[in-house]
Amino acid sequence: MKAADRIEFFSRLRELNPHPKTELLYTNEFELLIAVMLSAQSTDVGVNKVTRRLYPAANTPQAILALGLPALRKTISTLGLYNAKAANVFETCRLLIERHGGEVPRARDALEALPGVGRKTANVVLNTAFGEPTMAVDTHIFRVANRTGLATGKTVRQVEDKLLKAVPAEFLVDAHHWLILHGRYVCKARKPDCPRCGIADLCEYRKKTPA
Repeated sequence: MKAADRIEFFSRLRELNPHPKTELLYTNEFELLIAVMLSAQSTDVGVNKVTRRLYPAANTPQAILALGLPALRKTISTLGLYNAKAANVFETCRLLIERHGGEVPRARDALEALPGVGRKTANVVLNTAFGEPTMAVDTHIFRVANRTGLATGKTVRQVEDKLLKAVPAEFLVDAHHWLILHGRYVCKARKPDCPRCGIADLCEYRKKTPA
């Protein structure tokens, strides 16, 4: 995709949604971190149902440790991989207190050193909580980037690196949310809704869904 088309691509997404936000519910950096950890192989809707139960009772590292691992496991049991997620969240809370005074660190290395926090989760936290120009490539962004020709790649890291170079600087902080939402609601996996897509004329996908 040409540079001028990339600018127009994100200009239109910004016009449609000037202030994009994650659909995960949170009120502080810690709640966001835990919500993103819980979201692996789960929907935002499912995670929000769990955190609506969890956070009124425990929304700090200290409170989750006081809640106890069995109670935490039971609270999040509607999510996939809940046993592993509960163990990771519990240990993360312990390490946040031990290493960071109970606060969520702003450094990538420190985030990725926490159990259950990989590069994508760290990117989400850095971008959403701290406004860093990172690109957390999930299945939606991977699909949209490849399908549109914005940033093609065979691996998540390839697409991430290409997007960081391809997205114009003025759009980079919000690009993650625009691309996720576009993939979730318009450029869907099985049948992209090309007729109502605001950037269809810029898209390089050859098998567009007819009107």
